[in-house]
Amino acid sequence: MPYSGNVTVGGPADVHELRDLMISKVAVGPMDNNAYLLRCRATGQQLLIDAANDAGTLLELIGDDGIASVVTTHRHGDHWQALAEVVAATGARTCAGRYDAEGIPVPTDVLLEDGDTLRVGEVELTARHLTGHTPGSVALVYDDPSGHPHLFTGDCLFPGGVGNTFGDAENFARLIDDVENKLFGQLPDETWVYPGHGADTTLGTERPHLAEWRERGW
Repeated sequence: MPYSGNVTVGGPADVHELRDLMISKVAVGPMDNNAYLLRCRATGQQLLIDAANDAGTLLELIGDDGIASVVTTHRHGDHWQALAEVVAATGARTCAGRYDAEGIPVPTDVLLEDGDTLRVGEVELTARHLTGHTPGSVALVYDDPSGHPHLFTGDCLFPGGVGNTFGDAENFARLIDDVENKLFGQLPDETWVYPGHGADTTLGTERPHLAEWRERGW
């Protein structure tokens, strides 16, 4: 089956097979969070994005090869409920945005700044610092040399809009500015977007609606 990005809690992972990287997406409850396992095809090294919940499901997905790193996209509790258990079981190093690390109860080994790079085997990811949903949210970009970019946005960009800024106009302005400048302004329409909840999208699908989002204020 071709990759769709449509997953349900308790259901199987959906796997996006690229030339150099395998991306496995799984949903965990109770808030229908997405977690993503990235596996370098050349080395077998793995990285997990958001140990959100249900450590058993995540550890089964990870398998016997373990993970080298786990990245927490931001400080909100639904994105790190399984982090302590996953780290205890795998010994993975922890990574998070510098300005959100203090809000994550598992110590962060690698504090990510805007533009920092992470490696999973021979694959390189670039961190983008996005403010507004939280002070230190990070998105991760994989610029596939044999295809289009792949973008993991946490809760900063979804189909239909940016992340929740809880009615704060200043935070909304910060978030949509960062999303426009650092994501839409630097990446092509073909960029595949993997959000922290729900279905995937592309930047091209969302780009025509940026002015509408800014006008409505959420």
